[in-house]
Amino acid sequence: MTTVTTTAPLTPAVTGGLQTLLADGWTVTWRNLLKIRRTPDMLIFAVLQPIMFVLLFSQVYGGSIRVQGTDYTQYLMAGIFGQTIVFGATFSGSAMAQDLKEGIIDRFRTLPMSPAAVLIGRTNGDLVLNAISMVIMILTGFIVGWRFTTSIWSFLAGVALLLVFGYAFSWVMALIGMSVRSPEAINNASFMILFPLTFISNAFVQSQTLPAPLEFIANWNPVSALVQAARQLFGNLGSAPVPDAWPMQHPVPTVLIGAVVLLAVFVPLCVAKFQRISSR
Repeated sequence: MTTVTTTAPLTPAVTGGLQTLLADGWTVTWRNLLKIRRTPDMLIFAVLQPIMFVLLFSQVYGGSIRVQGTDYTQYLMAGIFGQTIVFGATFSGSAMAQDLKEGIIDRFRTLPMSPAAVLIGRTNGDLVLNAISMVIMILTGFIVGWRFTTSIWSFLAGVALLLVFGYAFSWVMALIGMSVRSPEAINNASFMILFPLTFISNAFVQSQTLPAPLEFIANWNPVSALVQAARQLFGNLGSAPVPDAWPMQHPVPTVLIGAVVLLAVFVPLCVAKFQRISSR
C-alpha cells in the first residue's frame, strides 16, 4: 500500500491518475466559485471595469476617434473583449499570492491530492469570471449599438476563442503570483505586463496610426491577434485595411497556436513551482 506523507508534494500517480486529478480539480474549482459567491464585491468590480471602459471609449472618446473602414463602436468592442479577458487572468495570480500569504497552500499540502488540482481549480475560477464578464460586456455592447454581423456559430466561436486565450493566460499570471513575495506586488507586476500588451496593440486604435516601431510591436502583439480574430469572427472588420503581418493576416490560427504554446510552457512551470513551494 502506498503511504502518503505530508513532507513531499503529491503527484497524480499517487492519487490515482487522471480521474482523481479531475475530481480534485473540480473540488478546488467549486471552492473558488463558493468564494466568489461569498465575496460578491470581487464579481462586481470584475464586471464594472469592462462596463466602464465600454462607456468611456464609446461615449466619451468615440466621437473624437476615427477608424478607417468601420464605425468606432463596432471596432472598439473586440478590443474591450480582449482587454477584459487578459485583465481577468490576473485573478489567478492575486489569488495564488493571497493563498500563499494566508497559509492555505500549507493546508492543501496535508491533503492526499494532486498539486495540479489547486492550479486547475484556480484557473477554472478565472474562466468562470471571464465568462460572466463576457456576458455582461456583450449586453453592454448591444446597448451602445454594437452588433455582430456573422452567423451565431461564428459569434460563439469568437467568444470561445477569447475564453480559451484567457484561460491559457491565467497560467502565466498564476506563475507570477507564486513568484512574488506578497499579494500587493502582483498588482504592480501584472500592470507592468498588461498595460503594454493591451495599449500597444490594435485594441483601441488601428496599428497603422502608430509610429513605425510601435506599429511593428502592435502587429506582432498576441493581444492584437486576439482582438483581430474576435473582429473577424464577429464580422466587425468592415473595410478597414489589414496590416501585412502574419498574425494579422491569420489571427485565428495565431491565437490557437499561442494558447497551446502558453499551456505547454506554463502548466508544467506552474506545477513545478507549486511543488517547490509545497515542499518547503
